[in-house]
Amino acid sequence: MLNYLSPVNWPDYELIDSGGFEKLERFGLYYLIRPEPQAVWDKSLPEDDWEKRSNARFHKEKGNPEKGEWILKKGMPEQWFINYHYKKLKFRMRLGLTAFRHIGIFPEQSDNWNFIYDSINAMHNPSKKVLNLFAYTGGASLAAKAAGADVTHVDSIKPVVSWARENMEASGLENIRWVIEDALKFVKRESKRGNKYNGIILDPPAYGRGPDGEKWLLEDQINEMMELCSSIMLEEDKFLILNLYSVGYSPFILENLVNSKFRNIKNREYGELFIPDAFGKKLPLGVFLRFTE
Repeated sequence: MLNYLSPVNWPDYELIDSGGFEKLERFGLYYLIRPEPQAVWDKSLPEDDWEKRSNARFHKEKGNPEKGEWILKKGMPEQWFINYHYKKLKFRMRLGLTAFRHIGIFPEQSDNWNFIYDSINAMHNPSKKVLNLFAYTGGASLAAKAAGADVTHVDSIKPVVSWARENMEASGLENIRWVIEDALKFVKRESKRGNKYNGIILDPPAYGRGPDGEKWLLEDQINEMMELCSSIMLEEDKFLILNLYSVGYSPFILENLVNSKFRNIKNREYGELFIPDAFGKKLPLGVFLRFTE
């Protein structure tokens, strides 16, 4: 069944408006304007309103839409914290203005954090192991750890892993296992070792590099990655989340991919991730598939 996920009831985040290939968002006390290639429609608010509300705006570098610089207004810090709360799940994440327009969080993932927390709490086995691949600054790792899981966090970029560790400490959590390695290489080793996990979370980019120059191309390697993930997943008390951000990828690709690797999955949902702005426009931000057993 095709579904749509979006964040709800999050006091520290709001998508104010979108359009003109940009989005205006509030993170805690601060309003940011960032490029958004899928916002091809008109803005609902006048440009003057965007400019008056915003504390910082990202300007793209010519010839490189992913890189640029932030223009900050007076009083805008380069780093700050926001909070997340769902049921008994509470954590904090540090945000920062990077040269690649990202700020350390993907708000559309918040429903998946809730799913992780609920799935782990519903498990019967007291020993719960979760693997977070392409884990970035660790929102999913924090949700899993807060639910009582033994968490392994894998990312190829050392500063990003340090950022995730800072988020763990700010959240009053501890003992996440940090691995700085190419995700595919790590999963191959885990499969050979016979290690198994209750939960696996994958958030792969379209392309990337491992710490030793390993090349990741989504279309070339995602099939192998899912095959390996199926080999390290336990038979019961399990869940999987797969997110893809590449423009043009259909949710049905994820359905076909997962169906070919994981047999007899019953509690499955897939579809689009989106965030509605304050005017009801739905900003698409990727596709997902997740299941529990």
